[in-house]
Amino acid sequence: MDITFQYPPELLNLLIEATPKLCRSKPDLLMFFQGSGVSEEILQRHRVQLAQQKELFKKHVVTREVLTALNAKGDPGLRERREILRLVTQFDDFSVCWETDQAAARGLVAQIRELVNVKDSFTRMNLERRREREERLQLLSHEQEIRKKKQEELAKIRDDLFALFGQTDPWRRGKALEGVLNRYFSASGIAISEAITLTGDAGKGIVEQIDGVVILRGSLFLVEMKWETETLGRDKVAPHLVRVFNRSLAGGIIISYSEYSAAAIQECRDALRAKVIVLCQLEELVRTIEAGVNLQSVFEKKLDAAVIHKNPLFRVDH
Repeated sequence: MDITFQYPPELLNLLIEATPKLCRSKPDLLMFFQGSGVSEEILQRHRVQLAQQKELFKKHVVTREVLTALNAKGDPGLRERREILRLVTQFDDFSVCWETDQAAARGLVAQIRELVNVKDSFTRMNLERRREREERLQLLSHEQEIRKKKQEELAKIRDDLFALFGQTDPWRRGKALEGVLNRYFSASGIAISEAITLTGDAGKGIVEQIDGVVILRGSLFLVEMKWETETLGRDKVAPHLVRVFNRSLAGGIIISYSEYSAAAIQECRDALRAKVIVLCQLEELVRTIEAGVNLQSVFEKKLDAAVIHKNPLFRVDH
């Protein structure tokens, strides 16, 4: 809290001692308070006393009553308290004080300056701590909001993925699957492109279609998505392997609704001599999203199994 919001007792007592010594005469004291912005409501009775009963006007008593009244005002007296404190701490011409008061005045002003500096240091530290705490809370709130949006996004992807199992049109289901899985990859922090269609020269039409391209561990992987009712055989995985082998720096990922045949798995295992090939079933992704596991970590484990153990169809336990 600002030290001038309300003078603490030690500061109030020092000001009560110092201010009368800085003001040589009784009128000077009232002028000092007036110049600090103290209202006539507070000063009026002291002016009357000075005019009518000067001998009863005691500088220390008046100072105590004025400062105590200002302290009691709280926020409305803030400006006046700040100005009084500023004038006292910046006071440097002690020759205007009574000679007998000069040494004491210097000492009191020095004590007030030191106390204010200490209090200000604590105030700045408290403000800094408060600022850091507010920043941490804002960051935490921001992170919580991001997590909430991520959870909502993944929940929508999960619902859309489950809805595909009720789609009977193979073409619509296949196109929808591409979109849902692309969103799932993206929401999991995996960079992915949309489906790519390559056309030949004029009149040759579509030459090649790629369902998507992802980046895992800095490497490109061509993605093929299959929704077949029958077991996926060698003839179904071979075209994608050809696409992968036609690109020197790319690996391959195949995601299938159905199981893979032994021949298809062996074909991909043989391909591991030259390329990184990963096989995945749609059911694995369903379990991953239901378990709230990050998809990127799942694919990284499948990559390790393919590269290290020559196992293109490694299933990650959740």
